[in-house]
This record gives sequence, C-alpha cells and structure tokens, in this order.
Amino acid sequence: MRRGELYRVYKPSGDPKQYRTFVVVSRQVLIDSKFSTVICAPIFTSGQGLSTQVELGPNEGLRHTSFIMCDNLVSLRKTDLTHFVGTLSALKVAELNRALKMALDLD
Repeated sequence: MRRGELYRVYKPSGDPKQYRTFVVVSRQVLIDSKFSTVICAPIFTSGQGLSTQVELGPNEGLRHTSFIMCDNLVSLRKTDLTHFVGTLSALKVAELNRALKMALDLD
C-alpha cells in the first residue's frame, strides 16, 4: 500500500453507499508501520470546485470524473483497503497536497 493509491471499500462506516472509493493520504512511514489504520479521503462523483477538492477520472482508474474530498478525512483499517482501483500521478499527488494544506489550514 502506498500514499496516493485508490481503493474501493465495502460499506464504509457512516456512509450511505454500499461502496466508496478512497485515496490513502497518510504518510508512508505510517502506512508501512504495524499501525492498523491509515488516513484516507473519500471520493465523490460530484464536486463544488473548492480548493479542498481534487478532480480525478479515468486516468486514475475511475469510470468517470470524480472528486477527492479533503475536508472529509477518515481513518480506515488497512484490512478494509483490499480492492485496488488505481494510483494518482505525481501531478495529482501535488494537487492533493495543496488541497490537504487548504483543508487543514497549513502553511
């Protein structure tokens, strides 16, 4: 598992959908540790063009245009991240980093 990878999760806690795709945003040292969870951002099919959202699509393994929602970070068990969808390009990871900085009000 790597930062920037997308996984489809079955029945994520508190989500009305049966499946939701998430992108792993935790730092790699945490992902590689024995810690059982990682921080992820959900992906939705609609966005509002906010600076905390990153647009994705077929290049990242999705069927249609979707948006990473960096204002909705969640902790998911690594064992729930089993259905690999795709990986963000270096450009999309840079966009994700900017969106996370905005969402968390970091300099």
